[in-house]
Amino acid sequence: MPKIVNSIIRLMITSDFFLNLGWGLIGPIFAIFIVQRITIEGPMEAARVAGLSALCYWLTRSMLQIPIGKYLDKNHGEKDDFWFMVIGTSIAGFIPIGYLFSFLPWHIYFLQIIYAIGMSMVIPSWLAIFTRHIDKGKEALEWGMESTFLGAGAGIAGGIGGIVASNFGFNIVFIFVSIFTFLSVALLFFIKKDLYAKVKKEETILTVKPTIEP
Repeated sequence: MPKIVNSIIRLMITSDFFLNLGWGLIGPIFAIFIVQRITIEGPMEAARVAGLSALCYWLTRSMLQIPIGKYLDKNHGEKDDFWFMVIGTSIAGFIPIGYLFSFLPWHIYFLQIIYAIGMSMVIPSWLAIFTRHIDKGKEALEWGMESTFLGAGAGIAGGIGGIVASNFGFNIVFIFVSIFTFLSVALLFFIKKDLYAKVKKEETILTVKPTIEP
């Protein structure tokens, strides 16, 4: 990654690349996984389960992100943002392991709710830290780099996720998702020493951070 951006932005984009590379692997095979492992009544039942799992995820995440964001804004340092980001991403890292042991629809619903809780912690905190450390005058470039690397991760994962599943099965895909997610967590620790102990209240413009969801 070019060194024309600061180290925190580089590390956050790299971390996000691996997070979305991992979860992008699930996209092509999640519905097929539900058909083969979770439901016994065929594709129509699988479609219902997939739809309800998406509802569980998005409803939970939509309910939690604003209260979590408000809580984080009440603190003047970035340590709370950092730990919310790390803990939330770690929670996401355990979800694919849960898929390995799932065989009933409610297992998927429960895991999607837990995944949503984790991502509700990640999104506001990630956005807050990224926005505070973005280089002045390079806002478009750095948000463009984030979008580019996210798209690259998703594209690579989308291309190989189905191939890996067809050759090695669902379990190996879920294991790789978990590995990439925890790699994303590990990279975040390299920014910890450079975070602000106190944050000045300044006017900032936030952009919605895209993520790859199953």
